[in-house]
Amino acid sequence: MQFGTEILKIVPGRVSTETDARLSFDTQGSIDKARQLIKLYEGRKISRERVLIKIASTWGRHRSGRGAGEGGDQLQPDADVFAAQAVRCAEGGIELISPFVGRIYDWYKAHEKRDYVGAEDPGVQSVQEIYTYYKKFGYRTEVMGASFRNTGEILELAGCDLLTISLSCSINCRSRTIR
Repeated sequence: MQFGTEILKIVPGRVSTETDARLSFDTQGSIDKARQLIKLYEGRKISRERVLIKIASTWGRHRSGRGAGEGGDQLQPDADVFAAQAVRCAEGGIELISPFVGRIYDWYKAHEKRDYVGAEDPGVQSVQEIYTYYKKFGYRTEVMGASFRNTGEILELAGCDLLTISLSCSINCRSRTIR
């Protein structure tokens, strides 16, 4: 949290802070921890609009999203978010989801025993499907593609709400979120 506080002094936008992974299957514990973190930020004069709390993406978490987001809490489920999970997140009032494009790609590559490029990449297709669905039905939940394996995935998802891009993607950028 100290790191997030320092970053917010120099960058615009939001910072993401992760809850304890040991709470992954403890929905109420995760919600309580998220609210505790938000209060700590507010105690440092940082408004909750600038804070996203990253929680493990579990089925129970998607069902509980509506209660977790009450009072303006901004929760960010992460992991391998597929379309059905994404719908539950949006219906639950979750602020932002982070589908792991590369992990979806990895799963398909391992199970189908083939490589995927560009628009045929299952991770890219999953994020595009989620993004299109949210926009079509007016959901406010933002989609932040993450965990990229190559620059092709990034280029295919240009125009998505947000992308988290690491240095390892070697496209001459710093590790950051691009809006």
